[in-house]
Amino acid sequence: MGIIWTIIIGLVAGIIAKFIVPGPNEPQGFVMTAILGIVGAFVATFLGQALGWYAPGEGAGFIGAIVGAVIVLLIWAALARRRA
Repeated sequence: MGIIWTIIIGLVAGIIAKFIVPGPNEPQGFVMTAILGIVGAFVATFLGQALGWYAPGEGAGFIGAIVGAVIVLLIWAALARRRA
């Protein structure tokens, strides 16, 4: 159930992160934004567990997922600028 919850939170976090980090080099479309939000939630979970903020098997919270999604979107935008 933890993975499903992380995916659901990641979907919402991706949408919120899209509003926080607007720009032309971001992925266009709901599906790509949702995927990057899910990746951000998993990144936040992994980093939180590695730093000892979350117990093993515990997922990132909503704020952590948003921060992870913003980080992933900023990395995506930097890579898109480098390619262009």
